[in-house]
Amino acid sequence: MPERNIDFGRFGARGIKGSDAVSRQLDDLAVGIVTPVTAKRGLLARLHYLTKTNHSLAAAKDAGLTVTDRTLQAWLEGTRRPSKANLERIDTAYRTVRRRNVARHLLARLNREGRGTRVEFHPLNQSQVARPLQRMVGYRTMNVRRWDQIVEAWAAGDVQGLDDEWTTDVLPDLGSQWGQYEYVTNIGFAA
Repeated sequence: MPERNIDFGRFGARGIKGSDAVSRQLDDLAVGIVTPVTAKRGLLARLHYLTKTNHSLAAAKDAGLTVTDRTLQAWLEGTRRPSKANLERIDTAYRTVRRRNVARHLLARLNREGRGTRVEFHPLNQSQVARPLQRMVGYRTMNVRRWDQIVEAWAAGDVQGLDDEWTTDVLPDLGSQWGQYEYVTNIGFAA
């Protein structure tokens, strides 16, 4: 693929992959419980979310929360406290189940019945690059209408699939200089 950056940052440019920025933005849009899992309120909220229905409990177990029902009940009642490793598993399972549950709603809002969503591309930071090596890269906006594969890869946690969809389906729509936006400081959109 032309213009794919093989040795990004060699001359001092700083930024992140555009697909990582998209993933972060989707995570921000799907945020649910903001209280940390280490706080009692955050732990109980996550446990209630994960055990509310049989479907969500099965999804939590698929996501890596493999404890007995008795242990879950003790955590919910507050008679026992999860270990640090289990707190991380609870938080990971919560984020995974939350992504799956929110994906369909988020997809409908991003596609907006075919109208799409306006996306802002904030160029990479070249302040550490020597003046003769700097590129002229500016702020760009574009309307993205095809979110299906992007949201599907994000919901499944498929980092490589999300990167492939972003760089092969979205970026070429920017025109002949789309390779300059493979790495960015930020990508912004709202749903």
